[in-house]
Amino acid sequence: MRYKQIIGLLAVASTVLSGVNSMAADSDRYVRYSLDGTAHYGVEDGDLIHQLNSAPWHGGKRTGETVQSSNVRLLAPAEPSKVIAVGYNYTSHREDMTHVENRPIPEYPPLFLKLPTSITGPDTDVPYPSDATDLHYEAELVVVIGKTASKVSAEDAGEYIFGVTAGNDISERNWQANDLQWFRAKGSDKFGPLGPAIVTGLNYFDLRVQTRLNGETMQNQSSIDQIHDVHAVLSYVSQYVTLLPGDIIYTGTPGATSAMKPGDTVEIEVEGVGILRNQIVELND
Repeated sequence: MRYKQIIGLLAVASTVLSGVNSMAADSDRYVRYSLDGTAHYGVEDGDLIHQLNSAPWHGGKRTGETVQSSNVRLLAPAEPSKVIAVGYNYTSHREDMTHVENRPIPEYPPLFLKLPTSITGPDTDVPYPSDATDLHYEAELVVVIGKTASKVSAEDAGEYIFGVTAGNDISERNWQANDLQWFRAKGSDKFGPLGPAIVTGLNYFDLRVQTRLNGETMQNQSSIDQIHDVHAVLSYVSQYVTLLPGDIIYTGTPGATSAMKPGDTVEIEVEGVGILRNQIVELND
């Protein structure tokens, strides 16, 4: 067993024993939704959403207003100032990418940026750009920052995590090979579906991450297999960039990915979070 896997297992054991970040009864589900053209944050309670007066990581409190979840449109559950992402964070994905499969595993998380305008919510259409030729899904566990984090240690990183959600790091592979900083390949509009909810109280060291393309399971692996775990990633990012409440980190995709086409429906499921569903549509310029 690899060293990092042993460390990950010890971290999971420690987490479960301490009762912190396990799948506990005190888990909460936070959403952002549109009602009558206005965006609100809320906390789910069965079929009801309790409206909050601000984002939960800013201390949002219940206003007393409730709404049936079936009567609202869910939005991306965060509005990040920064979208950080980790590349090649599962050995299974490195083996799928021919240009990195034989390279040594990096000591530090390989990072790149997506743009805040790439973020879109559940059940939205994702445009297939007219000049794209090889658009792929990437199922990912996404971390949401709960308080300002700068030069945080891995040991303390859990204190800065508000919760987790599901994300799809949509990637145009041919652009990825040619962009200097993956500008188009990763950062194009709506290339970052997110949601449906941000969930607290989950053991994010060991959550199953899956993709279904038109109902067929394409990716299926646990975050326990990450090369750089959630705490290591957050700590490393914070050494160079101050993370603010509501910022997000896509923590990498497992296994092989494949091309999507207009008309496809892609579902990203993170254990305990739910299903993030989007349809790929042809972009008419």
